[in-house]
Amino acid sequence: MSRIGKRPIPVPKGVEVVVESLPIEGTRVTVKGPKGTLSRVLRPDVTVVREDDALVVGRRGDDKVSRSLHGLSRTLVANMVTGVTAGFAKTLEIVGVGYRANVDGRNLVMALGYSHPVVVEPPQGISFTVDPKANRVTVEGIDKQLVGDVAADVRFRRPPEPYKGKGVKYEGEVIRRKVGKAGGKKK
Repeated sequence: MSRIGKRPIPVPKGVEVVVESLPIEGTRVTVKGPKGTLSRVLRPDVTVVREDDALVVGRRGDDKVSRSLHGLSRTLVANMVTGVTAGFAKTLEIVGVGYRANVDGRNLVMALGYSHPVVVEPPQGISFTVDPKANRVTVEGIDKQLVGDVAADVRFRRPPEPYKGKGVKYEGEVIRRKVGKAGGKKK
């Protein structure tokens, strides 16, 4: 058994979970909580059963595909429960002279050294907050995968370069620095 897959998922108070079996697609799990609603269709190789105040994810067979999907499916459902109760956030740091960001309506507008401002429109369910003093952008939402995708998209607009470290990086990300030219050094 998968060590991750066999752990039950606790369902906190105020969270409503609906598990419905679909004929061909598999199992649809819908989680509704104080922050919103998330829904996902899991493969037919995986089963989800509600037991008291917990969800238990199991697998139908013992083949390689079922075993590989067991822990993944449990983690996806656990992230849905966490998302509708607490939400997820990723923080990005903007490093560079003149590099800055602000929020205009829902959009994130960044000055990243280009001749034009870079505008990022968030998908439904994602919001941006900016701390202008620390040059930090926080991407928040209830869907962990979507939060990570949007944060990666923001970082992609100006990835950190290895010589001076300028660009957009994740909070706590370590940039491997390179030494510049040796200059007029003769051999």
